[in-house]
Amino acid sequence: MDIQAFGVEEWLNVWENEAVYDIAGSSIVSMTLEEILTLGSSGKEELLNQVLVKTMNYGWIEGSPGFKEQVAKLYQKAKPNQILQTNGATGANYLALYALVKPGDHVISMYPTYQQLVDIPRSFGAEVSLWRIQEANQWLPSLEELRNIIRPDTKLICINNANNPTGAVMDRNYLEELVEIAREVGAYILSDEVYQPLEDGIDVPPIFDLYEKGISTNSVSKTYSVPGVRVGWIIANDELSDLFRKYRDYTMICAGVFDDFIATHVLKHKKEILERNRQIVDHNLKLVKDWVAQEPRVSWVPPRHVSTSFIKLDVSEETERFCIRLLKETGVLLVPGNRFDMPGYARLGYCTRTEILEKGLEALSEFLRQYD
Repeated sequence: MDIQAFGVEEWLNVWENEAVYDIAGSSIVSMTLEEILTLGSSGKEELLNQVLVKTMNYGWIEGSPGFKEQVAKLYQKAKPNQILQTNGATGANYLALYALVKPGDHVISMYPTYQQLVDIPRSFGAEVSLWRIQEANQWLPSLEELRNIIRPDTKLICINNANNPTGAVMDRNYLEELVEIAREVGAYILSDEVYQPLEDGIDVPPIFDLYEKGISTNSVSKTYSVPGVRVGWIIANDELSDLFRKYRDYTMICAGVFDDFIATHVLKHKKEILERNRQIVDHNLKLVKDWVAQEPRVSWVPPRHVSTSFIKLDVSEETERFCIRLLKETGVLLVPGNRFDMPGYARLGYCTRTEILEKGLEALSEFLRQYD
């Protein structure tokens, strides 16, 4: 088995610690442990006392009943036994691909997207067809094109909704048509749903609730601002869940007693967190929209109140070289678009702290003046 280096992670591993103004990430400002423990009415001391008496054993292997109860509330049709706790959404995606994809299978993946969804199936010996997103279509891939590339033997369609890096969103109408196409050939749909759009009036149901062969993965890392506990989940129909259980035994025992406790508490108080994060997204997105409007060397398709965005750079320089010089000379960190096989673009993570975003955009504009 051979696999490509993970472009974005490789980039961040090398350069992230040098950043003064890190506007490359895709999470909404991470919460502190103190902020998490003050959620709700229990009080920090009571919650700390609950933690202190916990035995540091393996805990609940598939996730505690409380965790499964909170996750189930995110779906219309969920049963607790269909939910498996994983090591982040990364672990959930890997589990689904590990269990389903065999050599010679035909897999379709939207592209570019989170690299797991393309290169893990390839590493397992699958034939992967790229379903390319289109800037002219608000960074959504064409459903008509999907009809042209799907085959009677297509095993799996992989999507990332909302999309990383662009922030584009497949809404209910789009997803229902996607399901009809998949159902015609009996293909599974794996949907990485870590980026929840925090926008009023947009209907984006989980693929699990729409399709009997839909597999939803998610975590508390992005929309819920707690990547530090590394807790995610996968949910699918009963038959698939039992299959995933078998393969999960080879990849993970448990997420950890403390991690499960924090993740459960976070999901229990998701309403407060989502309101906090909606304010951050709304405020920072307006800042970036105003900045793009006055910056002649940057254009974009605005994300749908999702914590990641993709900007187009009008510069006469190779993108990665530009981003390295930008970092070294100004302290501003972006992810170059070639890490998504999209040279000429960059991922801009605008949901960092507002003061970092403001200073980072100012420094980026000053740097861009050399190309005028």
